[in-house]
Amino acid sequence: MMRTLTVAFFGLLLSAVTASAQERALPANETAVTQHEVTIKGKRIAYTATAGTQPVWNAAGKPVAALFYTYYERSDVRDKASRPIIFSFNGGPGSASVWMHIAYTGPRILQIDAEGFPVQPYGVKENPHSILDVADIVFIDPVNTGYSRILDEKAPREDFFGVNADVKYLAEWLNTFVSRVNRWQSPKYLIGESYGTTRVSGLALELQNAQWMYINGVILVSPTGLGINRGDHIEAANRLPYFAAAAWYHKALSPELQRKDLDELLPEVEEYTINELIPAMARGGFLGDDRRKAAAAKMAHYSGLSEKVILQHNLDVPTSFFWKELLRDRGYNVGRLDSRYLGIDRKEAGERPDYAAELTSWLHSFTPAINHYLREHLNFKTDIKYNMFGPVNPWDRSNDRTGENLRQAMAQNPYLNVMVQSGYYDGATTYFEAKYSMWHLDPSGKMKDRLRFEGYRSGHMMYLREEDLASSNEHIRDFILRSTPKQGEPAKY
Repeated sequence: MMRTLTVAFFGLLLSAVTASAQERALPANETAVTQHEVTIKGKRIAYTATAGTQPVWNAAGKPVAALFYTYYERSDVRDKASRPIIFSFNGGPGSASVWMHIAYTGPRILQIDAEGFPVQPYGVKENPHSILDVADIVFIDPVNTGYSRILDEKAPREDFFGVNADVKYLAEWLNTFVSRVNRWQSPKYLIGESYGTTRVSGLALELQNAQWMYINGVILVSPTGLGINRGDHIEAANRLPYFAAAAWYHKALSPELQRKDLDELLPEVEEYTINELIPAMARGGFLGDDRRKAAAAKMAHYSGLSEKVILQHNLDVPTSFFWKELLRDRGYNVGRLDSRYLGIDRKEAGERPDYAAELTSWLHSFTPAINHYLREHLNFKTDIKYNMFGPVNPWDRSNDRTGENLRQAMAQNPYLNVMVQSGYYDGATTYFEAKYSMWHLDPSGKMKDRLRFEGYRSGHMMYLREEDLASSNEHIRDFILRSTPKQGEPAKY
């Protein structure tokens, strides 16, 4: 009898141990450290890569979530006090850091063609344009993106999933990280893409006011509206320069306009939008018939759409309709995030495309590459699924004052500079809306010398195009070098 009980006990114990070993859970604190080299601008650079997790704690000091990060640190730099460090976030808001990590600023980039389309075999290669020569880089996955996860099932979701909650817990996390890696003295930068621009704009002030951490620069890649007020008519009119860019790329404009270079065409369309279209649309239904028809004719001239469909939309043409309509007669739709990409729908009729042609293409190349890279190159082994897009809804978008927060952070910190980067063919966060946000970020105009805009002949992720990968990284490199104060230079007006 005793033997039977003993065997049964050990059988239960073995089952429990086996079940525990097979449980798919993320450790709150774990790192994998590897050594590498990369050639940037013709110079061989050694660096340390740390892929790991760090907890998010609640007010009682208990770990409620773990964030996955990848930290690239140049190995041959001894003076960390003058070495810039940049924290990188992507958007969504449920998107992982994968996009800028292995396609933009990091030391390894995707194997794709010169225009950004997938090629096989999937994988990564050295990034000769990485900014690692001038700054260390930290790529961070917010909760439920990448490998990051909630650890405490009782933790309220609203502590993570909202404009202001997101900023608050990430600022606390950054404080801990900076302390752990001893980078309090270093010049610090934030870069965000898409919703990541909302995130870093809010972080700029939250880090100053709640963590007493001051930032030297914020880089907004394909920015959102940042909570900056604009009337519906302004938002509608501001689409026209993007329409013109996409139509020009697909040779859908008149021969007269197609003969112009994009750098010549877009300022012309911008001037028309500001000086004539916005005032016309401000009159709404009381705009006279003659002016309405004249506006529709001009919009048709610049957009590649027909005057008829523009009038049918009362001049307010949704971007989703534009993606479907522009090349309808050719049997294609154009991409949302990058209108250079083409898609094929079940039927040519309809109001919007069946799917996002550009995003499907990107997932084709990014997903295999990041899963292979983290495991085989950076040696971070886990059974957790890498969430390209994670479950973060419902997301509380109320009280978005991130644009104003960024303005206030700039006002309080004379060191703080801002750069905007946008692709002309981005139909989700259009380049002209980005310019508008920049113009209205500081209504006083007193800080405009610390604001900078750069545009590119590509889309939302401009860096996927090889030519723009080089120029956009060079712009970041220049921005960092120009905005890092000289030794002893005081922060004062």
